Amino acid sequence: MHRRPDWNKEGRDWPNREASQFIEVGDLRWHVQQMGTGPVLLLVHGTGAATHSWRDLMPLLARDFTVIAPDLPGHGFTQAPGGQGLSLPGMAASLAALLDTLGVKPDLVLGHSAGAAILIRMCLDGRIAPRALISLNGALLPLRGAAGKWFAPAARLFATHPLLTRFFAWRSRDPSVVERLVASTGSSLDRRGVDLYRRLVTTPGHTGAAIEMMANWDLGPLGQDLPQLTTPLFLMVAENDGTVRPAEARRVRKMVPSAEIDIIPGLGHLAHEEAPGIVAGLIRGIAERIGLLKETA
Repeated sequence: MHRRPDWNKEGRDWPNREASQFIEVGDLRWHVQQMGTGPVLLLVHGTGAATHSWRDLMPLLARDFTVIAPDLPGHGFTQAPGGQGLSLPGMAASLAALLDTLGVKPDLVLGHSAGAAILIRMCLDGRIAPRALISLNGALLPLRGAAGKWFAPAARLFATHPLLTRFFAWRSRDPSVVERLVASTGSSLDRRGVDLYRRLVTTPGHTGAAIEMMANWDLGPLGQDLPQLTTPLFLMVAENDGTVRPAEARRVRKMVPSAEIDIIPGLGHLAHEEAPGIVAGLIRGIAERIGLLKETA
């Protein structure tokens, strides 16, 4: 079994550690952070990330919201599931079970990258009914071209060969490897931001779960169902995103004509880590537009 991140080692000074709790739901032990008061805002990170990605954004949002942010199954400090638990339907079902255990019904939800796909699946399946859904650089549609043809097979190759996962985790001990990965997203993070990602990807358990998630990810059904989405959809799109091209948001809006697009200039895929103040302001603006928060003078 791959070693997973240890709360007393990798999590020794985890961002917002005082807001953390561990919750048992069925066969999974979840790491969840919660802070603030007000309408409930659920944050869902993307593939390969964890709650650290909200480290500076979450306290800003907690001024207006009760903010809940879990580590997804197999990511960070949440236990890895078995079977199809790392597929899109599996993730959606597990997250819904967590919300039921917490006894919360989110008023507003925000997903980053693959996290947005999970939230849309949950809305389509009637598992949540928020006032609005915010997709931050959402990865919502199947990849096109050559990337779409090799992506899943490559991930499945890694997922079925544990030594490859261990090798990648070992190579990631070199800070320059993680720095290049972050740079490829179009974002620029400070040293602490890079180090937090490095802590995770150097543990084969976290890396293996992220790879298995990618190997089991199928956005085809979600793309077919997108026109049925009735939840108000807001697409926050970073201009310099190197992971999910901004043009993808226009493809989504063709399927969901009511969707609104907000362009974030000068930032990349990890915009919420680069400029949390800007992203927090956009989120509050959306909450005001849908009547969830009162407009500031």
